Amino acid sequence: MPELPEVEIIRLSLEPVVTGREITRVIVRNSLLRRPVSEDLPSETAGEKIHEVIRRGKYLLFRCSGGTLIIHLGMTGKLTVVPSSTVPSRHDHLDFVLAGGLTLRFTDPRRFGLVLWTRLSPLEHPLLRGLGLEPLSPDFSARHLILRAKNRILPIKQFLMDHHVVAGVGNIYANESLFLAGMSPFRPAQQLTAHEHERLVSALQSTLRNAISAGRNHIQSSHSAEKPEGYFPLQTWVYGRSGKPCRVCGSIILRIRNGRRSTYLCPSCQKEEGKYV
Repeated sequence: MPELPEVEIIRLSLEPVVTGREITRVIVRNSLLRRPVSEDLPSETAGEKIHEVIRRGKYLLFRCSGGTLIIHLGMTGKLTVVPSSTVPSRHDHLDFVLAGGLTLRFTDPRRFGLVLWTRLSPLEHPLLRGLGLEPLSPDFSARHLILRAKNRILPIKQFLMDHHVVAGVGNIYANESLFLAGMSPFRPAQQLTAHEHERLVSALQSTLRNAISAGRNHIQSSHSAEKPEGYFPLQTWVYGRSGKPCRVCGSIILRIRNGRRSTYLCPSCQKEEGKYV
């Protein structure tokens, strides 16, 4: 699933191309996404001009004259801008045909994404209203984590991935941030000291900024938000590196399965009190 940096890079790719363009019509080929696409979407959005593209957590918000288009990419979704003459492929479920001969195309093989329209404030939409702070915002701090972690026995990795606490952080960047912070993913959130929370905030923000920077450098065309393998090349410290030596100490990176998610860690760099669990 695309996480905050990937969604931000897609936003940066699309914004200069679609801003100021009018949606002339909408083509829905398959409405059966995570939530069925409303039958009213084509009539509601036709004639709307896109004024800006912003991100909230993992959601992209296309602010228009009379409302906002809310898009979540789910597990396999992507957005591309293509010439309107481009023949759609099997999983190209929606087209937002734009003035000037371009089309914003939504593709999603597994159909876990969603596309919806609202005339109300998008930040008050039920899907977005409960999101936690943006981790790169000025308000995000160790104090915020300390207050939210109080009496939480949840492991710190799951705590970071709770979208009610922090918006947009998923498995990749939770693993990477905890490695940089030198912290076991399995520590109960409430056990962290103030200094450890500060270290974690610094590691998380550094990890996200570096990923966004890598993505910026990888954008090859302002007319494309194509999804290469991993969205963009990202040199990870632990994620996806099980069985390989740690880049810092040489210990073998472990992969521990928790339910449907994998946790990656260095048993030496993230060792605490003689254990890594």
